[in-house]
Amino acid sequence: MTKIKSVCVYCGAAPGNDPVYLAAAIELGRLFAHEGIRLIYGGGGVGLMGATARACAEAGGKVTGIIPDFLIGKEQAFEHAHELIVTRDMHERKRLMFERADAFIALPGGIGTLEELVEQLTWVQLNRHAKPVMVLNIAGFWDPLLTLFDHMQGTGFVNVGRPIRMLVAHHVRAVLPKLNAVVAPLAEGDLHGEAEERVLDRM
Repeated sequence: MTKIKSVCVYCGAAPGNDPVYLAAAIELGRLFAHEGIRLIYGGGGVGLMGATARACAEAGGKVTGIIPDFLIGKEQAFEHAHELIVTRDMHERKRLMFERADAFIALPGGIGTLEELVEQLTWVQLNRHAKPVMVLNIAGFWDPLLTLFDHMQGTGFVNVGRPIRMLVAHHVRAVLPKLNAVVAPLAEGDLHGEAEERVLDRM
C-alpha cells in the first residue's frame, strides 16, 4: 500500500489577519515532523511559509526549501531547512517541487499560492499525474474558490465527466487520512519513476 512520504505546501509569505491561519500552519508543520513526512515548500522564512517550515524543523522533521535566487532576500530564505535549493527562476522551482512531492496542499495565501494550486489541478485534470491536490480550508478561506469551481461546472466550462479533482480538508487532523486514502491504491510508479518523468518532460 502506497503512503505519502513528502508533501509540497503552497502558502502565503504573509501571516494573514486571522490567527487561525498561523496556528494551522504551525500544526501542519508539527504533524509532518511527527509522521516522518518531508515538507517541500517555497524556501521562505516569513509568513505562513516560514511558520510551517519552522514548526516542522523544530519538531525534528525534514524540510526542503526551494527558492529562486531573486526571492532570497524578499522572502528571507529559511536558514534551518535541511535542504535549501536555489533555482534560476520560478519555472525551475515549480518543476523541482513537483518532482520531490507525493502530494500538494494549499494553505491560505495570495496570488502565487493560487497560481501554484491551479497549475497542479490543471495537470491532474489533464491526466498528467495522479498525485493528490488539496486545499486546507481553514476558517472557510477557500470557500470563494470552491464556489467559483462550482460556477465553472454549472456554466459548462468544466466537463462533468472530468470534474476538478481537489481534496478539501477543514482541519489539519484530516489532511493525512484524506491524502493516504487517495494514494493507497496507486502503484509507487504513479508518484515517482517513469510516470513522473513523462510529466516532467511535458512541463
